[in-house]
Amino acid sequence: MPTYRDRAVVLRTHKLGEADRIVTLLTRYNGKVRAVARGVRRPSSKFGGRLEPCSHVDVQFVRGRNLDIIAQVETVAGYSRPLRDDYARFTAGEVMLETVDRLVAEEGDPALRQYRLLVGALHALGRGTSDGKRPPALILDSFLLRSLAIAGYAPALAVCARCGAECPQVWFSATSGGLVCPSCRPSGARRLEASTWTLLGALMAGDWPSTRGVTQSDSEMAHRVIGDFVNWQLEHSLRSLPLLDTGDGALADDEDPGRQASDV
Repeated sequence: MPTYRDRAVVLRTHKLGEADRIVTLLTRYNGKVRAVARGVRRPSSKFGGRLEPCSHVDVQFVRGRNLDIIAQVETVAGYSRPLRDDYARFTAGEVMLETVDRLVAEEGDPALRQYRLLVGALHALGRGTSDGKRPPALILDSFLLRSLAIAGYAPALAVCARCGAECPQVWFSATSGGLVCPSCRPSGARRLEASTWTLLGALMAGDWPSTRGVTQSDSEMAHRVIGDFVNWQLEHSLRSLPLLDTGDGALADDEDPGRQASDV
């Protein structure tokens, strides 16, 4: 039977029968793939531990009639293991996986930019588990904004999302698509401080030097409006988002998820 090989990030797994799993992966060249991993729940499995969510792996697939079959797995980077030791980073990683799983809806459609962004974000989370310099909330919020932008759902941050006019950065409406002018402001819009708007722009652009000295109140407000925006755009709330432990602090300058992903 025909085979193919690709690098991938494990998004989620489901039990199948007594010893198998159905594994959902985001691959580099083949988009989202659902494949059967036979016998991986047995203690004697050679690669069951390599197919945990957040793992970055090199996989050989065998094409099947309904689902492909995982024939071989090699670990590229086992992010799941270090993330499990840090609740905030683990939950941030879970939100990333769920977001990508929802945004990349069609199986087999190429999603290279989403793949590279996800790998870079997981790398940033994994590197920060020991020194505490890279807060998961900022890594996650930047990832969410940029992942949505790749999918065509970028928030308006410079002009009114409703009328397109240039306006002061004051009101943010998740249901309207971002920045709104006073004339278009709907009920429920949030008034943001100028420093919060600056942080949103920096997270969207991956401008980490501009996150230096960010206050906890700005970080929390940015996280809140980004969460509202993501849930609105995806139409259903992310199940993993309420579990997130946001923490505080600023992201190190060299931890740009997109920058690291470009080398993958």
